Amino acid sequence: MMFAPSPIPDTEPPRDCPRCPRLVAFREALRVEYPDWWNSPVNAFGDSQAWLGIVGLAPGKHGANRTGRPFTGDHAGVLLFDTLKKFGLAEGEYLARPDDTLALKGAIIINAVKCLPPENKPTPEEIRTCRPFLEGQIAALPSPRVFVALGQIAHQSAVKVLGGKLPKAKFGHLAEHRMPGGQVLIDSYHCSRYNQNTGRLTAEMFEAVFARALEVREGL
Repeated sequence: MMFAPSPIPDTEPPRDCPRCPRLVAFREALRVEYPDWWNSPVNAFGDSQAWLGIVGLAPGKHGANRTGRPFTGDHAGVLLFDTLKKFGLAEGEYLARPDDTLALKGAIIINAVKCLPPENKPTPEEIRTCRPFLEGQIAALPSPRVFVALGQIAHQSAVKVLGGKLPKAKFGHLAEHRMPGGQVLIDSYHCSRYNQNTGRLTAEMFEAVFARALEVREGL
């Protein structure tokens, strides 16, 4: 079984978190079908002193739900980690498994939903139920200044946790939102295989998000 330890361990849900019955049933079925997979809530990954918080949607079935580390083992992680390395936010070698040498520098990845949802679609109730973990993990960071939301669900959860108002903070690629606590939230289309294959998100578009995050950090 693969697993990546959390940089903020006291904020993680238990391995058998019971909060969302549909997700629990899906988890238990996958544990039978794929007993060597992680098949549990996926921990945050990155730097416990991060200035940049990257909010994802949820574990991917063949990625984080299999390996136990966010964006590890599926197509989305290749673009994400290549981009983070390009901007000095990661170092080491990404080999699509949690025992590689990849490490994040100044950045941390936290999912809005900790467990794998069927068809990658959590219900609104499941998103709300899991939000306290996102809230606790953001609160555990000593000085997060900039956040990147990967997709609309991550955007909505991040806005709510950071005290913003959704009608005033509309999702859009490269949209920026100043939160009441002074943090800046930058939106990006999710780096999913689908978005990449359809051209909705290109490498250049994705890189622009992190280039802007570095610019914003300098101005705060």
